[in-house]
Amino acid sequence: MMNRNWLRTVAITGSATAVLFGCQSQNEDQQDTAGNETGDLSVVTSFLPMYEFTKEIAGDRADVQLLVSEGQDAHHFEPSAQDVATVSEADVFVYSSEEMEFWVESLFNSIENDSLVIARAADGVEGFSHDHGEHDHDNHEHEHLDSLHIHGVSDHYHTGGNLELTAELGEDVDYDHWHWYQRTDENAEWQAISGQSTDNLSMEVPEESFEVQAILYDNNHEIYAESDAVEIVVDNHEQSDQEHGDDHEHGDRDHGGEAAINVNGVADHYHTGDVVSLVAETEEDIDFNHWHWFMRADENQEWEAVSGQESNRFEYKTTGESFELKAELYNDDHEVYAESAPISILIDDHESADPHIWLDPVLAQDQVAIIRDVLIEADPDGKETYEENAEAFINELKSLDEDYQSTLADAENRTFVVQHQAFGYLANRYNLEQIAVGGLSTEVEPSPSRIAEIGELVKENDVPVIYFQQGANSSIAQTVATETNTETAPLYDLEVLTDELKEKELSYIAAMRENLESLQLSVN
Repeated sequence: MMNRNWLRTVAITGSATAVLFGCQSQNEDQQDTAGNETGDLSVVTSFLPMYEFTKEIAGDRADVQLLVSEGQDAHHFEPSAQDVATVSEADVFVYSSEEMEFWVESLFNSIENDSLVIARAADGVEGFSHDHGEHDHDNHEHEHLDSLHIHGVSDHYHTGGNLELTAELGEDVDYDHWHWYQRTDENAEWQAISGQSTDNLSMEVPEESFEVQAILYDNNHEIYAESDAVEIVVDNHEQSDQEHGDDHEHGDRDHGGEAAINVNGVADHYHTGDVVSLVAETEEDIDFNHWHWFMRADENQEWEAVSGQESNRFEYKTTGESFELKAELYNDDHEVYAESAPISILIDDHESADPHIWLDPVLAQDQVAIIRDVLIEADPDGKETYEENAEAFINELKSLDEDYQSTLADAENRTFVVQHQAFGYLANRYNLEQIAVGGLSTEVEPSPSRIAEIGELVKENDVPVIYFQQGANSSIAQTVATETNTETAPLYDLEVLTDELKEKELSYIAAMRENLESLQLSVN
């Protein structure tokens, strides 16, 4: 197991255009003009901007790979066993920050490569300094180890049922950075459980027994406390059921028809004041339409009905606290016919740091400098190549910044409205104001009341354009545009390698220039 002292991470504060549609590993060794073999240095990057920046600096001297590949979301990503193996075999790993790629800690806990050099590209950016202290998931040398316990474990579970656990620390602390891990047995590696970032674990019970563990991290994302491994026994009584013909109903209620309910439109996180807009759907056509929605703070609280939510559509303005939600469908006798699994609504106001630093062309230069210095650390013989390539790309970024400055300098209307609050750094750099239409989903068409609310915002701010993220549902965007008498346009946050980016063959520089052109529709 790798010793997580952040290895030989270089954190030096430092003072292009790769094609996104070509984000593939360069597997074949290449030769430079002098006939020397290149591509010997193996570099794995986390998500799209880190790949582009690294490829620009490395050129043909390194084999640069993209971990979060086409169509994957860097927020939702969870490293697979193959991903762990890929990073374990690399010389360098490049990522931005834990605030963006929150899964890197579980990755570092799993890889076996004591010589891996890590580039944390956010180092050197104000508000993103990182303490690269000793950190080893397997040493269990944490002062508060014995004070973290898991509650709510039953003697056994059934496949398809819901597992609800709570981690409790024996002291009051201000940390709330939780992760949950699972493994098949003590001989297997721990794997992070996707979507579980609070002290409450809620997941569907799998087919086989397994172990689970909770870990609490401090503000430097170092382990503050971890629980012992807890065994989750899965026993479906298969033999007994066959012999006795038992029909077990697992869960809190007998739901009769047992139609499955899916809830669409859940975002990875929301901000205080956002409107959560969801739609519940059954997998079969039924005549019942008696819906109710329930919420609770966590699994230790009782479910409470949400007033005024009596259709399959849920709309709720957040108040600043995360919560759980579920939908229930009743039959004509007002008995529960079906219910959804609990859904976590995560509120994250980025109080520690906004992770979208690569959207600021000036801060992007700092990230390039960090990556350059780490590549030199890993491959000193390539110093001249890395420095020349980095200087050329930084000059492109400086030119991009100058274009933004000159284009936006005299704009009288400096407000723009976005679907998701991702452009704060860009707005601050060029003295603009970003207004987010919080919670506007690309999966769920907004209700008439929600459109009316957006219409008031449009009128109040004299908004000509509402910006959607790349890959947004165009039909929903058009609905909003038609009903609010506005136009719609994309802004690229570059978090995901989308079909649109590939089809248009857009690089980072090209996408940022399209953003500038698009912003001029509002900012003028």
